[in-house]
Amino acid sequence: MARVIAALIRHGEYHQRADTPSAHQPYALTAQGETTVLNEAGKFAALLEQQAWSVAERIDSSNMLRAWQTAGIFAGKVYQHETPTALVDSYDDLAERGLGSVANLTIEQIEKIMAEDPRYQGPPQDWKSSSHYCLPFQGAESLMQAGERVAQHLRQQMQGLRAEVSVDTVKLFVGHGAAFRHAAYHLGILEFEQLAQLSMFHAQPVIVEYLDDGSWQHITGDWKIRNAKNGLD
Repeated sequence: MARVIAALIRHGEYHQRADTPSAHQPYALTAQGETTVLNEAGKFAALLEQQAWSVAERIDSSNMLRAWQTAGIFAGKVYQHETPTALVDSYDDLAERGLGSVANLTIEQIEKIMAEDPRYQGPPQDWKSSSHYCLPFQGAESLMQAGERVAQHLRQQMQGLRAEVSVDTVKLFVGHGAAFRHAAYHLGILEFEQLAQLSMFHAQPVIVEYLDDGSWQHITGDWKIRNAKNGLD
C-alpha cells in the first residue's frame, strides 16, 4: 500500500504585534520571513525529489495571511505552477488557539479586564503557555482544544488521501506552531511532557506518516527547543 505522509509547516516570520498573545493577527510575512520560506521551500522540493515522493494536488493552509503566503511560496517551488496560490485551500480548522472576544488585546489589557470583572479570578501565571487553560471569554479556547481541532482536520484529510493515491504521496499543511504541536500530541506523535519543550522552526517542515492502522509516526524534520518564558509561538 502507498505511504501517505503529512508535511506540517509553520508559517514564516510575520509583522506580529508586541506583547499580544493572540495569534489571530491579520498581518503579512516580513521580508526576512519571505526569504526564509523561499529557502525552506527549495530544500523541501529537493527532499521530495530525493525521496521520490509524489505530492498531493492541493495544499491546506490556515486562513491567516502569513500562512496563506507561506503556502503560496511552497506551491511555487514544489509545483512550479504559474499561479501558486490557486493550489492553496484555506481552513479555519488550521488556525492557532483563539482568544475569543479579547483577541489582539495586549497581555496587560487582558489581565486588567479580568481583574476588573467580578465574575473572574485572575489567570494563572502561565496562562499563555498552559496547554489546558482557557480564558473565560466568549469564543476562547485552550491550546489542547485548538490542537484537537487541527488533529481532526489532519485525520480527515489523510484518510481521504489514502483512498485516492497509489504511490507514496506527501500532503502539505501550513499553519501554526502551538496548534501543530498540540495536534501532534493528540495524534500520538509527541508526549505531553514534550509540549512545553518543543515548538517549530519557521517554514521548516516536520514530516509525519499516517500509518495503515491509523497511528502516526515522525519521519524527519526537527522540532525546535521552545522558548517557554513568554509562552508564545
